[in-house]
Amino acid sequence: MRLRRKAVAVAAALFVLSGAVACGDGTTDGAGNPGGVLNVGMPNGPQTENHNPFLPSSSANSLGYRWALYEPLVMTNQVKPADEGKPWLASEWAWSDNFRKLELTIRDNAKWSDGQPLTAKDIAYTFTLLKNTSALNINAIPFGEITTEDNKVTATFTTSQFVNQTDILTQTPMVPEHIWSKMSDPATDTNKDPVGSGPYKLKTFTPQTVTLTVRDNYWQDLPQVKELRYTSYNDNNAQTTALANGSSEWAFTFISNYKAVYVNKDPEHHKLWFPPVLGVHGLFFNTELKPFDDPILRRAMNMVVNRNDVFMQGEAGYFYPEVKNVTGIPTPAGDTFLSDEFKGKEFKVDVDGAKKLLTDNGYTFAGDTLNDKTGKPVKLTLSNPAGWSDYITTLEILKDNFSDIGIAATVDKANQDTWTTNVDTGQFEAAMHWTNNGATPYDIYQSIMDGALYKPVGTAGVNGNWGRFRNAAATEALNTYANAPDDTARKAAMDELQKIYTEQAPVLITGAANAGGEYSTKNWVGWPDEDNQYAPAQPTQPNALDIILHLKPAS
Repeated sequence: MRLRRKAVAVAAALFVLSGAVACGDGTTDGAGNPGGVLNVGMPNGPQTENHNPFLPSSSANSLGYRWALYEPLVMTNQVKPADEGKPWLASEWAWSDNFRKLELTIRDNAKWSDGQPLTAKDIAYTFTLLKNTSALNINAIPFGEITTEDNKVTATFTTSQFVNQTDILTQTPMVPEHIWSKMSDPATDTNKDPVGSGPYKLKTFTPQTVTLTVRDNYWQDLPQVKELRYTSYNDNNAQTTALANGSSEWAFTFISNYKAVYVNKDPEHHKLWFPPVLGVHGLFFNTELKPFDDPILRRAMNMVVNRNDVFMQGEAGYFYPEVKNVTGIPTPAGDTFLSDEFKGKEFKVDVDGAKKLLTDNGYTFAGDTLNDKTGKPVKLTLSNPAGWSDYITTLEILKDNFSDIGIAATVDKANQDTWTTNVDTGQFEAAMHWTNNGATPYDIYQSIMDGALYKPVGTAGVNGNWGRFRNAAATEALNTYANAPDDTARKAAMDELQKIYTEQAPVLITGAANAGGEYSTKNWVGWPDEDNQYAPAQPTQPNALDIILHLKPAS
């Protein structure tokens, strides 16, 4: 499961979108919310129209509205990954043959938004589409035979899917065969007129705001939210301003001084909840590029990262908790997975040790400049979208940290769409990024080290291993963990993964992930919180639909 990273800004910016958000029926005003509108915001800048629910770079994915149009088979809750999922498009599901076989019963009362019935054949088609289209199969699910009988779907897999259950059941949107089978290239089609099984349909699109309106019928009770407005603000400051003045009611964004600039503007209604999950954030190197293909250099850089500065300054002491264990596994959430070899071993800043590691392995210093093994100065461009302020602050901290060992780093504050494409195709040197998250650290290490997710530089459709890291032992250990017949075998594989990570340092992990969000209770109540953890609060997750269905007018 991937937690979508969204924009956060460094400096104050013009609130250029305020006019677009403040107009129209249903916005927050003294008369309440007669239009039944919910205003959702993300600080991702102007969007290009693309409603393809499978593409990470699409506007539907960036803003999260794909999950109001399309639906999963099962609604699992990443805040409580051990809990049984809620039946959704699948009323029943069962795994067998060590998670190599999945049998689904598809509900018979769901319809697509164009009135056509949703059937088992649509589910089988979706699986087959992914099987035959690698660019859309971003989780690299190894589908085998896919068959249907009445309202039953049976899918087999070439390997155990123990670690991919959520990816298949919750993170995969189902699409209608009668629409998608007519596309000449589903991997590039922008899906101009989306037809989904969710309770909403597309009303209008602009680069700033996407509006969805509720359908006439739906297999569940119709939501009381009649219209969804997804606004893409230029940056975090614009998003924060909108949250503070009430024109945005739900968002996932970093707020450096959240009490003063958000909560205290309306303490009764302005809420935020950021539950932790087992995923991480860190600096991904493009390991296809020299000299950063050398683990010695990466390990030395790992030794000078001041993670406490990243947490306190970059993450305002609350957003992404500091990761302290040298394995990169967040604690205490991951305590039970730690190898005996690494229990109690924490990162510490060691500039002298890093310099010795480098000079012992062929690197030299010319004054304050580090030269690689060929005698060239070591330089590095650190890149993230200009609006992502905690990441940008983190890059500035890392830039200073790396200068302590003679590495000249520059920070590139990129356009978000360009950056997404560049990372997807491997056109970068180093960038802060998130990993997938799950019930075990497997998802962390898979996102970082799985050779099965490797795609050559220039090839798009990557979902993990953005650094193009290749290590046969890591890929084998991940495969062993995923296919292990018992817990003993899984522990041995997890111990090996921790050893490889500490030796290779393909990603400099800095913080743990969360699945949080900010929301207002002025117009809508029923949100998840610490006392009612039925879903993560992030509006770009599949559970956002579950949240919308829970909401009721505050009045």
